[in-house]
Parts: sequence; structure tokens; C-alpha cells
Amino acid sequence: MSSSETDSSSTPAPSTASTTASTQGSETDARELASTVQPSNGGPQSNLNGFWWLAPGDINAFFGLMLDNLAGLLLMVAMLAGFGLPAEYSVTHMVPGTALGVMLGDLTFFALAIRLGRRENRPDVTAMPLGLDTPSTFGMILLVLGPAFMAGQSAGMSVEEASEHTWHIGIWCIVLSGVLKLILAPFGKLVQQVVPRAGLLGSLAAIALVLISFFPLTHILGSPLPGLVAMVIVLGTLIGRVPLPGRTPGTLGALIVAGGVYYFLSAVGWFGYQFPEPTTVTLLPTEWMEAWGGSWIGAFPDALPYLPFVLPFALATVVGGIDCTESAVTAGDNYDARTVLGVEGMATLLAGLSGGVIQTTPYIGHPAYKAMGGRTGYTLATALVIGSAGIVGYFAWLNAWIPAPVVYPILVFIGLEITSQTFLATPRRHYAAVAVACLPALAYLALSLPDRIFGDTALMEAGLSVGQLKGLPLRHDIETLRMLSNGFIITGLLWAWMLAALIDRRCGLAAVVMLVAAGLTCIGIIHSPIEGNRMFFPVGVPETSSLALPAEYRSAVMEFAAGYLVTGVLLFVWSWMIPAGMVGKPAEDHGE
Repeated sequence: MSSSETDSSSTPAPSTASTTASTQGSETDARELASTVQPSNGGPQSNLNGFWWLAPGDINAFFGLMLDNLAGLLLMVAMLAGFGLPAEYSVTHMVPGTALGVMLGDLTFFALAIRLGRRENRPDVTAMPLGLDTPSTFGMILLVLGPAFMAGQSAGMSVEEASEHTWHIGIWCIVLSGVLKLILAPFGKLVQQVVPRAGLLGSLAAIALVLISFFPLTHILGSPLPGLVAMVIVLGTLIGRVPLPGRTPGTLGALIVAGGVYYFLSAVGWFGYQFPEPTTVTLLPTEWMEAWGGSWIGAFPDALPYLPFVLPFALATVVGGIDCTESAVTAGDNYDARTVLGVEGMATLLAGLSGGVIQTTPYIGHPAYKAMGGRTGYTLATALVIGSAGIVGYFAWLNAWIPAPVVYPILVFIGLEITSQTFLATPRRHYAAVAVACLPALAYLALSLPDRIFGDTALMEAGLSVGQLKGLPLRHDIETLRMLSNGFIITGLLWAWMLAALIDRRCGLAAVVMLVAAGLTCIGIIHSPIEGNRMFFPVGVPETSSLALPAEYRSAVMEFAAGYLVTGVLLFVWSWMIPAGMVGKPAEDHGE
């Protein structure tokens, strides 16, 4: 699902509900309008004069889109450094390819907007915004890259070797995400029709609250004076729509005001604030080009266990891309969904092939950018700034001098906005299904701190682990949380799908979902009891194989699978007992 990262402090944007609803009538009206407009190469005189594609509103739109992407790159480097992966390695190996994907995608959307404006002889066309997908940024770091780095070090790799091991796994994940998007691009609408929104968006809401909004708070409130100032400005402008003086974009206002507070505290030395260490910037880094040599291809077996985390994000962005296109059509810009999805998939694939580790996606805030006066220039500017920052290498300077507490409040806003959009885009009767999708994500949140504690060097050197805990109930609870948290994205999707089917009184469909969950449990795609969410086969492989399920975990896995299997059978039996006239007809929805 694409996130709604927009800076709408200057001009009120259309309601989120209108941007996410699938309005067939509006789409038809927009197409009829487009067909009546004379093209610029014939008929009436062209309305496209000079730099028609550039407008004053592009300034506000640029700062919203650019700072959003910059925050994603800063977040990636900072969070990976928290796992021990050197920031210099991230900047020279991972950032350039990731930034290249953003640049290529935004340049393509800029060109598509120019073509649309010329075809329809309209100077008010707004380009589709594209950037780093915020949910999968957190997902890749916390569920893939960070654990892969720690697993490499646990296997005896040096920091350099573990960093390369992590990078190669990340490349595989992004390449396969791009391939999946390109395959699904022609069928995105079908996927959207089969899986209910509560399933597709419910687990995304969980990620938005738990990963996107909550985890940055440790960085924001770790420096509470500038952090709170920035968060209030961001939330006040982007959610409260309270304008800043001079129609200053909220994200830029937060950067200026809270950044000034941060550096004032550093200058006077209060509360332990200090200026950043001098940073050596390597211009035009070439390390990322090693990806073009294919050195990462041999890492596919290492990347395989992480795909259950990664591919659902790719699937969600396909559906989100359709929503983005529909919202653009509603706002008057008639883009083709297949083209938008194709650009998204190609940008992700090229980013991965160039060493990028975060996927790109269209943002669902197109109508908001249009409402603030943005045309097409803002995507061109974003492409040039983000792309050059990564490829030229001056991102290292930005990473050192832009305080994290000042830009991370943007992520809090994104998480809150994604969550609110989830409920607006979901039928009211399925709200409970959205909520149940969040429960597995809470298990991941509860387990994150114990994992960090037992992953600390001091405890690892002392040989201490969860298995050595004396309290059996505590150890059992941690092991249960691990099984619930591993694969939580797919688990949340399946639980929400099941409950949505029950709410619609389609017990047969709910039974099928439970049987699918049983099968996925048997191979560790969900509920894997092994750290790192490693997949396995319960039978048919030697016990010494990395794909074997350790004997001590078989009982727990089989009981989970049996629970889903029995539940599926129960639901099938139940479906036969429901009167024929009630099947597929939900109960009264209290006013919906």
C-alpha cells in the first residue's frame, strides 16, 4: 500500500476518503472530459506556453515529497547503524541504488504528466508522486536487513562480511519485489477484488502504528526538546491543517524551527547536545556498482527465508498503486493504472539491480499535491535532488547534519495517516477485521526488546539465551510470542480475511483461508518458531539440512497447524448450517 506522505499545510487537501474511494462515475467523467479536449498539435491554440509544467505550488509539493524521501533514507542508515551495520557501508553500497530507483520513477512520472498535458492541452496536470515505500522501509530494516546482519555476525562473520551478506539479501528481496510487481501489474485489479480491504490494509495499519509511528518515538523523544517541537509542527500543519506564516510547508517549517533549536542547544552545550562529528564525504562512490556484476546472485538461499516478510509489501503496493491511480482520475488526471504499476515495478527492479534495498511506490496523496498547486515540476526536482544525493555522494553530509529528531516526526504523521486511511477505505462492518490484523504485529512489538536484550554482545559472550531462562512460564510466553510475530504480516492478512468473511456470513471462504493458514504454518511462512523466521519442511529433508525443522519445535508447529485445520473443518460444517438466504448477506451494519 502506498503511503500518504504529503505536505498539505499550505492548501487544504481533499478528504482522504475521496482519495481512496473507487469512484467509477468520477473516472468515467474524467475520461469523457479528456476525450473532449483538443490536443495541442491541432484544433484550437495550445494553452501550453513556456514552462507550463511548472507552478509556484510545486515549491510546497517539492519540500513535502523530497523531505519524505530524505527521511526514509536517513531512517534506513540510522536504524541499520543501530544493528551495528556501519553507516559508511550503507551510504556507499545501499543508498545510491535506492535513490536511483526514486529518481528513475519520478522522472518517468514527470514524463507521463508532460505527455498527458500535451495530449489534453491542459497546463494543470499534476504528476503522480513516487518515493520510498514507508511501511516496507521499516519492514526491510526490522524484519530483513537487521536480523540478517545479526545472523551473519552470530555465524562468525566479520562486520564487513556480515554487511555484504546483508546487502546481498536486500538486493534479492528488492529484485524479486520488482519482478512480482511487474507480473501482477496487469492483474492488480483482480487481486484487489479477491482479497478484502480489511485483509490488505489491516496488516498495513498494524505496521503503520507499531513500526512507522511507534519506533521513531525513541529517536524523537531521545532528544525531547527539538523532537517535540518538530512533532507538534508536523502534526499541527499536516493533520490539523494549521497554516504556518508565509504559507511555509509544514515539513520545511519543522526542519527550520526544530533544527534551529537543536543547533542552538549544541552551541550552548545544554542537555548534552553536541555538533556532529566532521564527516568525510566520498563524492561519486562506486561501491554500489558492484551490484551490476551479479555478486549477490549466490545469496538466494540466504534470502529465501525473508521473502514471506517482503513479498506481501510488494503485493500491497500493487493494490495501493491502483488506489493512487483512481484518486488521480477523480482529481482530473486520467492516468492508466497498468502504466503506473509498470513504472512502479520497473523502478523497484532497477533499484534492486543497482544495489538498492528499499522498494519504491506511488504515493496516494496526488489530490493533495494538486490541491496545494503542484503540477509536474515537483517530481522533477525531487528526482534530481534525491538521485544526486545518493549517486553524487553528498547524502553522507545530509545524514550527518540533519538531526534525526527533526525529520522523524514526518514518519509519525505517515503512520497515523495510513491508519486513518485504512479505516476510511474499509467498510464499517469490517472494522473489527482491521483490528484483529493488528494483533500479530503487537506480538512483534512485545518481542522486539527481549530480542535486543538477548542479542546484546555482553549476553551473547556470556552464552545466555531465552532457552536458559529458569522461569518456564516466561520462556513459554516468549516462545509463543515468537511464533505469533514471525510472519505477522501474512498472519494478520489471513486473520482479517477470515473475520471479514465471517462478518459477511461466508463461512466456506473463511474455512478456505484457515486451511491456507494451516499449510503456510507447516512450512514456516507463518508461525515459525525459529529466530529469523526461517522457513522449513517438516518432513522429507535430512535433519542436518538448513531447511529441516528442529525436533524440539515440531510439536508446537504441528499444534498450530492442527488448530487451523480443525478450525477450517469446523467452518465448513458451520457453512452447511446457515440458511441459504443468509449466505453472503452481512448483519445490519447500524447505519452503514
